[in-house]
Amino acid sequence: MSGAWPWLAVAGLGAYHGLDPSMGWLFAVALGLQEKSRSRVLNALWPIGIGHLVAIAAVIAIIGGFRAFFTIDYIRPAGASVLIVFGIFRFLWPRAHPRWVAMRVNAPELALWSFLMATAHGAGLMLFPIVLRIAPNMCLSPSAMNLARHSLFDAAAIVLLHTGAMLIVMGAVALIVYSYVGLAILRRAWINLDTIWAGALVAAGLLSLAI
Repeated sequence: MSGAWPWLAVAGLGAYHGLDPSMGWLFAVALGLQEKSRSRVLNALWPIGIGHLVAIAAVIAIIGGFRAFFTIDYIRPAGASVLIVFGIFRFLWPRAHPRWVAMRVNAPELALWSFLMATAHGAGLMLFPIVLRIAPNMCLSPSAMNLARHSLFDAAAIVLLHTGAMLIVMGAVALIVYSYVGLAILRRAWINLDTIWAGALVAAGLLSLAI
């Protein structure tokens, strides 16, 4: 994680998720409009952020676990293939979203919905090329254990930076839409972020194979 570009990429991906209505700000605005309360919009962001954070952390933990037993030569093509296949899946079925939750939800239910939504979108998978570089191949030597501890701090920083950037952008968009713009913008001016995201997943997988 040397240099600024990996961190900018992590923050940029978080900001992109914050911009995407399907990741939570649309839900937060709907809850605020339902109860005619701006504070309800803001209060909804925290469980959404927690659910997203757990989904991202789970993917990073899985990659780190595989890195403990397999070399990068095996993990890179496998992870890249998952990215490509999942991106194609998102192209073919862009509306494959969790639908069990109703609009009347409490905080734990909203966090669970956010976790499922982030998982369904492959939010953590996009961090695969970056996380792969910081997850060391574990062994019992002191130098390897020190590297593992350093990588653990990097992984935690990735999760917090990504989720923090998402919450900042999501909160700003939700408040602007709730207070000034209204949901009609989704019909007039909103672009198809699902298609862009699917293309980004495939591109990240191809880049992981090539670089």
